[in-house]
Amino acid sequence: MKQSLYGLLILLFLSMPPVANLMESVMIIHMHMQMPLLIFTGFLLARIFQLRFPRFFEKWNGNGIPGIILFIIIVAYWTLPRSMDEALTLQSMEVFKFTSLPILAGIPLRDSWKKLRPVGKHITFYFFIIMFSAMGWLYIYSPVQLCNNYLIIEQITLGWGFITTAICMVIYLLYKAFVDPKKYE
Repeated sequence: MKQSLYGLLILLFLSMPPVANLMESVMIIHMHMQMPLLIFTGFLLARIFQLRFPRFFEKWNGNGIPGIILFIIIVAYWTLPRSMDEALTLQSMEVFKFTSLPILAGIPLRDSWKKLRPVGKHITFYFFIIMFSAMGWLYIYSPVQLCNNYLIIEQITLGWGFITTAICMVIYLLYKAFVDPKKYE
C-alpha cells in the first residue's frame, strides 16, 4: 500500500505544469525519462488495484499475455513521433499520455511480468530490442524533421538514446544467459 502512495505522489509531481513543461522541453528527456517514469508510477500503483480487484486480474490476465500485449501496444504507440508531437500540442493527448502510460502500461506490466514464462519475457525483450533499434535508426537517419516541436539535433540524440537502450537490453540478456544467478545468492 505504501508503494501505491509513492506512485500516486510521483504521478502528481510529474503532472505539475512546471515539471511536465521542463521534462517535455527536451526530446530525449520527454521520451526516455518522463514516459518511463509514468509507467513506473503505474507499476507502483498496480498493487492497490491487484488487491482491490483480484478476480479481474485473474480472469483478464491469468497467464500474463494479455497484459504484456497491452503494455507493448501502449509503449509502441508513444514511441511514434506523431504521438509525442500531439502530446505537446493537444491537451487531450497530454491527458491521454498521463493516464495511458500509468494505467494501460504500468499496471499491466506489473501484473503480467511475474505470470509470464521465461520465453514470454524473452520475446518481450526481443521485441523491444528490435523496436528500439528501428526507432533509433528512424530518428537518426530520417532526412526530415519528424517532430515539429523539437530540433533535428534533438531527434538524432533521441535516436542514439534508443540505440543505446537496445544495446543495454542485449547486454542484459547476454548477462542473464552466461551468469548463473544461483552463484550469487
